[in-house]
Amino acid sequence: MTLSRRQFFTLAGSGTAGALLLSPLEAFYAKRSLAAGPYGSLQSDPRGVLDLPAGFSYVRLSETGQTMNDGFKVPGGHDGMGAFPGANGSTILIRNHELNPASSTSVGAPSSKKYDTQGKGGTTTLVVSSNRILINHYGSLAGTYRNCAGGITPWGSWLSCEESFETGNKKHGYVFEVPSSATGFVTPVPLVAMGRFNHEAAAVDPNTGYVYLTEDRGDSLFYRFVPNTPNNLSAGGTLFALRITARPKANTATGFTVGQAFAVDWVRITNPDPSTDTVRVAGFNLGAAKFARGEGIFYGNGDIYFCCTSGGSAVLGQVWRYTPATETLRLYIEPNNAGVLDFPDNIVVAPNGDLFLCEDGSGTDFIVGVTPTGALYKFARNALNTSEFAGVCFSPNGQTMFVNMQTPGITFAVSGPW
Repeated sequence: MTLSRRQFFTLAGSGTAGALLLSPLEAFYAKRSLAAGPYGSLQSDPRGVLDLPAGFSYVRLSETGQTMNDGFKVPGGHDGMGAFPGANGSTILIRNHELNPASSTSVGAPSSKKYDTQGKGGTTTLVVSSNRILINHYGSLAGTYRNCAGGITPWGSWLSCEESFETGNKKHGYVFEVPSSATGFVTPVPLVAMGRFNHEAAAVDPNTGYVYLTEDRGDSLFYRFVPNTPNNLSAGGTLFALRITARPKANTATGFTVGQAFAVDWVRITNPDPSTDTVRVAGFNLGAAKFARGEGIFYGNGDIYFCCTSGGSAVLGQVWRYTPATETLRLYIEPNNAGVLDFPDNIVVAPNGDLFLCEDGSGTDFIVGVTPTGALYKFARNALNTSEFAGVCFSPNGQTMFVNMQTPGITFAVSGPW
């Protein structure tokens, strides 16, 4: 049959010289590549857990309910995750747990190590050998609310973000820092200057030390935190929100063309720690752009990529690309077909330059790859249930992908012919 324009998806390539806008015909062929990307078609997993291309295999690492080395149980709600180099070629993973006070599991810890004794969220740390064997796993941050995603820092720590604005024994809605060198629970210190809001994820530009932050709200903003002291976030700093210079108070959910560059500037958030959830309202009133549920974010090759899960005219999500060197923003991907991409959430730039996106849509969820030449492909399928993928990241040597299945709470190590 004849395909309408809405049955095509649009995508901008990631070449450093500028964005590539695919024509409808090119988009059609890119869409067809979903069935067989650069690694081939997905193969059915005989165990009914994780479908992968031929030649790839997985190991199940740390799972909800297992007993960790510190004596506590692995909590549920596996979410964002970061990878760091460890001793003897090992990888250190710091994993978020998106748990609230009503959750059935929690990050177990002594009360003295919890930020808030009502909080069940936090992080656990895994040490995985070069041949993908779990060496150690233990709790590293406790007593927080709904630790959704986060981000790695160039100085070897994980920024764990609370997707919450609740108040228990203490206020919530903050970012917490967990060093990869920590061998047990850290003292939980909220980075108040980075704002109190429904934090989702963070990415650090290694050239400046600026931290970019997303917010999981339907009317969220895109933030930049400028620290007072490089590599020392606890020393405070200033929080800003992105404004599209020629379009103050822009609503980016619809009406933007893939690949078109927009100059941006930044408005200052004068009260980053309000008593009510008004940071995004204050920024928007100053002209900041509004985004539809900001989620995963990652720095790669000089760009900051971030997902807006419910953006786009088809409400299937968007991926944006911000280039700090030129202070420009582009819509990078906007699907019009759930079979192409459905609610992109966590994101990583792989060592080979591909993007990998974790879906959090309805029905079956996939890990979707995007090549530097602009083709989308399915890399993995959740064959177990309809739970989302989260926390996708790579070992320092680029030979292993780590990813979480949020429910029932499984961390996988995926290897193969990368």
